[in-house]
Amino acid sequence: MVSGDRQVVIGERGPFWSMQRHFSTFFDRVDVLVPGPGAEVVTRTIHDNVHFHVGPEGRGALPGWIASRGAELVKEHGHGLVVTHDYGTFYNGRGGARLARAAGLPLVSELHHIPGHPVASGVTERLEKLMARLYVGWARRHVRAFRVVNETEMPALLRSWGVPEDRIVVLPSQYLDFEVFHPPTEEQEPERDVVFVGRMAANKGVDRILDALARCASRGQSYRATFVGKGPERERWIARAARLGLAESTEWIEWIAEPSELAEIYRTSRVCVCASTCEGGPRFTVEAMASGVPVVSTPVGVMTDLLADGEAGRLAGFDVGSLADALTEVLSDETRRAERGLEAARRVQIFEYHAALEGYARGLIALAGAPEAGG
Repeated sequence: MVSGDRQVVIGERGPFWSMQRHFSTFFDRVDVLVPGPGAEVVTRTIHDNVHFHVGPEGRGALPGWIASRGAELVKEHGHGLVVTHDYGTFYNGRGGARLARAAGLPLVSELHHIPGHPVASGVTERLEKLMARLYVGWARRHVRAFRVVNETEMPALLRSWGVPEDRIVVLPSQYLDFEVFHPPTEEQEPERDVVFVGRMAANKGVDRILDALARCASRGQSYRATFVGKGPERERWIARAARLGLAESTEWIEWIAEPSELAEIYRTSRVCVCASTCEGGPRFTVEAMASGVPVVSTPVGVMTDLLADGEAGRLAGFDVGSLADALTEVLSDETRRAERGLEAARRVQIFEYHAALEGYARGLIALAGAPEAGG
């Protein structure tokens, strides 16, 4: 596997660490190639058979390192499949293709989402979408399949870019431990009205969430909000909250290490909100739903399928007014809100941790043994 997720090598137990706990049981050995985190890190092993190998920090050198280090590992351990998580400048896919070709192995390119799709947050994302289209046009000649994580949005986009149907495989990326993420077992007093969890980056739309909260406040609907995450926009958004008069009603938490603590934050929230312009999942909204919390979200990733009828929350547009109206509608009726939360928990049962990861693992095993697609 070739990944950009460096949380494990710096000692954080994020989603990738949790995923590998069960996923790795279907394989003798999993080797994960990741870029350097900017500090000296030795190869790290988790769950006994998942080995992380840290490459150079500079992106320009990564394709060559992926090909050479990967070849060494294949020669030593006899792997059967190369899987690359692809985004940005697609250094993972470019290096993975070189490795797969040299080793005679099938290649699976994982595209969780495309920046700028369905909506670009700026010029940068429009350029990133163009770069993704160029990559897909090149990679479709080299991959056994593109793995996507939602049923509607990504398959439709790839088909429009000329990818044959038999090279698009849907394997969801939501893996939920329902012993951790579950509705309250007894009545709990909400500590906040709104919760957001995620990387503080432009595509997450936290600025629009803040503007929507300010609009609600101007109508006399003051909501308490908690924002969990770190990233390049965090300080700017904290300052924006202060300018909007929301400093006293917003809480900012940089990192929560334990999933159980995060689940408790969901359970003590009245609604979870996502204002992203592009997503593969998003994961945090599905975690919140499993915890019995309705969701207000833009139509990204799996959210359209889960929320379209309004029974587990509300879909909102990409504008501030639509987001404010959806929040007000969900939060205005506590009985209805609670009913939506229970329906939300019911709908995400399809993402049960063990079953979903077995599906992912067996899907990759099938691709490793599948004949090459024609065309």
